[in-house]
Amino acid sequence: MIFRVNDFILIVHYFPTMKRLPLVSLLFLSLASFAPAAEPVIIKLWPKGAPEKEGFKIEPEGLIKREKDDGVQRLGNVSDPTITVYPVENPNGTAVIVAPGGGYSILAIEHEGTQVCDYLSSIGVTPVLLKYRVPRRDEKDPSGAPLQDAQRAMGILRHRAAEFGIKPDRIGFLGFSAGGHLTVMTALHANERTYEQDPALDVPDATPNFAVPVYPAYLVEKGKEFELLPQIKVTDKAPRMCLIHADNDPHTSGGSALIYLEYKKNKIPCELHIYSTGGHGFGMKKSGLPVNDWLLRVSEWMGTLYPAK
Repeated sequence: MIFRVNDFILIVHYFPTMKRLPLVSLLFLSLASFAPAAEPVIIKLWPKGAPEKEGFKIEPEGLIKREKDDGVQRLGNVSDPTITVYPVENPNGTAVIVAPGGGYSILAIEHEGTQVCDYLSSIGVTPVLLKYRVPRRDEKDPSGAPLQDAQRAMGILRHRAAEFGIKPDRIGFLGFSAGGHLTVMTALHANERTYEQDPALDVPDATPNFAVPVYPAYLVEKGKEFELLPQIKVTDKAPRMCLIHADNDPHTSGGSALIYLEYKKNKIPCELHIYSTGGHGFGMKKSGLPVNDWLLRVSEWMGTLYPAK
């Protein structure tokens, strides 16, 4: 017979030869282990509404479909940016904010977003998916609104770190293409705010503890591919960085190489991986090429930052 007692399962065995004297076995299996996994926590970055120009309007948020399906999930028209914190069974204290790419026009929400979060969860890193504002609000400053979202995301995570089992000094930022550019901008301009701060949601220093730009775009001007744009300026306050790129990327890998050299000049630890082939936008797509192992290299690098005890 099986009985339920508080949080335990009680099994009572009767044997005929023992005149039905019960032999009781207590299984030390908490019923909690049968409970469903914790749900992701979605947090609005701007509870009172994101800072937008007066009169700004946008179509409803949703997936954008193309006539020819290329397997990429494109999320468009984001006006209510959020972070989604995914629960980890055995968190190691490190968190990574993941910023999908999409030319600051859409978000490649799956192969540069949720699939990356799945991998990070598998190695004990708490993934945080950043859904930043798209499309571009300002063609002259396409990263302006997304940078506000990134700065606010860093503040919220640092305020609520204990709630999610992470350490406030172990929060990194990882992004792809435009999200890679956003990663660089967040790393180098974290505390240059263009919005009114809220002490309950923002922190004085929103610099990530480490940054991983993956095939970052918009680092150099066309025709001047051996010179970083003026706003990409590395100082001694820049966080540790690991750059990932493919040599045959039309968004030149030279930008990543130039950032690495600037880190070298400033004597700040930095790692650079340039794969011979891979093109642009590979993310978590499988091609059978060595570039598919980029996330393994990143996880090894993170291991050097925070060695397991």
